[in-house]
Amino acid sequence: MLIVAGEALIDMTPLTYQGRTVYAPHPGGSPYNVAIGAGRLGTPTQFLGCFSQDAFGQLLRQHLAASGVGLAYVQERPQLTTLALVSPSASGEFFSFYCENTADRMLYPQDLPPTLPPEAALHFGSYSLVLEPAASTLELLMRREARRRLISLDPNVRPFLIPDKEAYLERLLGWLELADLVKVSQADLAWLYPGESPEEIALEWQKQGPALVVVTLGGQGALALGPAGLARVAAPAVAVVDTVGAGDAFMSGALSWLWRAGLWSRPALEQLSAESLEALLHFAARVAALTCTRPGADPPWQAELA
Repeated sequence: MLIVAGEALIDMTPLTYQGRTVYAPHPGGSPYNVAIGAGRLGTPTQFLGCFSQDAFGQLLRQHLAASGVGLAYVQERPQLTTLALVSPSASGEFFSFYCENTADRMLYPQDLPPTLPPEAALHFGSYSLVLEPAASTLELLMRREARRRLISLDPNVRPFLIPDKEAYLERLLGWLELADLVKVSQADLAWLYPGESPEEIALEWQKQGPALVVVTLGGQGALALGPAGLARVAAPAVAVVDTVGAGDAFMSGALSWLWRAGLWSRPALEQLSAESLEALLHFAARVAALTCTRPGADPPWQAELA
């Protein structure tokens, strides 16, 4: 089982209607998208987080359930749902977050399950590890469960929500010590460590604790540093419609590949062969590529990969 912990929000994505720009609501949030992607790929998945009692909160619930994701660890709050306004730009999508005092931030230590199934892996990421009180709650869960089960992390950096870069980097290094698998985008690394190569950063991060560090390179594919060394794959050629959610789809593909392969633990990752690492990257890249062929964060179902 995969338990995905973090934010759930509504992406307001622009559309052209009768010559005017209008915004359509799409369920989203990086951890939420990972849960949706994993559920659609057949990985037993649960979501851990808080939803609003408003109409958007109900939409978030329904979308998870329709994608095969369980709601056993979901809490409800009276606060409104976070909104993210998506603005396309030459360098990709820019997100403006409306997240002050919203429901997905209101996760407290008492909301955490006292125990988790022994075979469950945990995935964390994005701004849910930045905005309080959820950030401290999720870090508490990460520290409590580290080395007891597979822990994956995707920082999915949102500079707009990080007032102190140095303080964030210090916390990030602490998460790396707890994680077994880390996925990060080239764009994230360019903001975190300007001028440094992804390969160099992956090597430094691996020394901090993860058995496997994956870097997505957008249209250039992905690279990964594992026990058997460095692997690279190219991105499949597709007609790109929208890149929103592509990194999250890649993450869900990587985790689902590990689930299917029976490599669902830290010791298994530490024995990952070069051939298996390349196969993982190819599968995850294909999942991400299919997501890019349609608007919004809409990862593929297992049947589409056949």
